[in-house]
Amino acid sequence: MATAKKAAKKPAAKKAAAKKPAAKKAAAKKPAAKRTPNAAFMKAMTPSATLAVVVGAGPLPRTEVTKKIWAYIKKKNLQNATNKRMIDADEPLRAVFGGKKQVSMFEMTKLVSNHLK
Repeated sequence: MATAKKAAKKPAAKKAAAKKPAAKKAAAKKPAAKRTPNAAFMKAMTPSATLAVVVGAGPLPRTEVTKKIWAYIKKKNLQNATNKRMIDADEPLRAVFGGKKQVSMFEMTKLVSNHLK
């Protein structure tokens, strides 16, 4: 008798999803504001003697130091072929990286910042 009651129950009717009104497009977008660089990134920093071998001895902003290091890495083909996030250091970079043979690109910025004053 218990099975007869189960068969008699009807499945719950699914409610139709209410249609959402189409999102209104912005009538007129504001012109994009010109981004101003952060002053801390643009401040000229003096590289240490070990870093100066790679990027030059003159004071540079952090952004330029990073650009010059990447240019050096690309020029010397020091990016690992299988894992592009890893940098294989040559002798000048090994001194900058604290003696490490290989560092990740994220760790690289931390190690380089120790050589900027």
